[in-house]
Amino acid sequence: MSAKKILILSFLIFFSSLIFSQSIDSTYAEKLGYPKGSRVVILHVDDLGMSFDSNEGAINAMTKGVANSCSVMMTCPWAPGFIHYWKEHKNMDAGLHLTLTSEWKEYRWGPLSGKQNVKGLTDDEGALWPLVADVIKHATADEVEQEIKAQLERARSMGFEPTHLDTHMGTLLATPAFAERYVKLGIANKIPVMLPAGHATIIKEQMKASDALIQQMRFAGKILWNSGLPVIDDLNNGTYGWSIPKEFWNDDKKIQAYKTLRYIASLKDIKPGITMIIMHCTSPSTIFQHITDSGPTRKGDMLAMMDPSFKKALQDEGIILATWRELKERRDKIK
Repeated sequence: MSAKKILILSFLIFFSSLIFSQSIDSTYAEKLGYPKGSRVVILHVDDLGMSFDSNEGAINAMTKGVANSCSVMMTCPWAPGFIHYWKEHKNMDAGLHLTLTSEWKEYRWGPLSGKQNVKGLTDDEGALWPLVADVIKHATADEVEQEIKAQLERARSMGFEPTHLDTHMGTLLATPAFAERYVKLGIANKIPVMLPAGHATIIKEQMKASDALIQQMRFAGKILWNSGLPVIDDLNNGTYGWSIPKEFWNDDKKIQAYKTLRYIASLKDIKPGITMIIMHCTSPSTIFQHITDSGPTRKGDMLAMMDPSFKKALQDEGIILATWRELKERRDKIK
């Protein structure tokens, strides 16, 4: 059987309704050579390219704070602004935040494939759908694949080679068919794919995920690993829900203290393995409030990453910080 047919068969098995009996004999951190029991963390900033403010906040969090990874939305107006910065700072760990939704009412973006080519991905305004449920309802897996390929092609046409792929609003993990194309893109281009495929302790609780779904993600993780790509064990995607109390909105010190304490407390939940923590560090200007009212919580993310007490907590907890670039380099050394 050809390698291509074997891969197709693997996907068919993965996306069937069967539940696999699968045990976890070691974490992906151990497989990559970290000491047994290590808690390895990627402090990852989403949504670069969405706005000037998003770029500034992420850059602050990574250059003045402890955040160490990020990803850019190639569909958005300020993607070039970040790519131009990245070209002067190529050691920065930066991936593609593959984008199939446009969630803000007054600030929209469309597909890079062109509306006529991916009609199922666009709403009546010609923008990407605002909700993940809309994408599931209207778009085909072929349209999804065409669009995420176009986003990678735009990045490469600008001279940007991403360290990893991840998914805006989790859309590419919303259905087995979408996830298949997401994993396929990473394997075909030898780019690591964000997918929590180890013990998945935190994300399972956040998603209220079934055992069947977790087993499917673990099986996909094995496919990625066997294709020569690194895999993470867990994902904390809940920080966006740590909303700043309204009475703190105009007080940066209170915003910073509130968010920093939440991040410090969350370190206790991290189990051995590689965990990616997602945040949305932003330095909101007066204009940002016309995009979304999430400015204070996003600012809190930035300020928390810059807070010396969080850096100390990472050290006190024995957390090992890692980037997607480092994970890929470690995986490349394993035969």
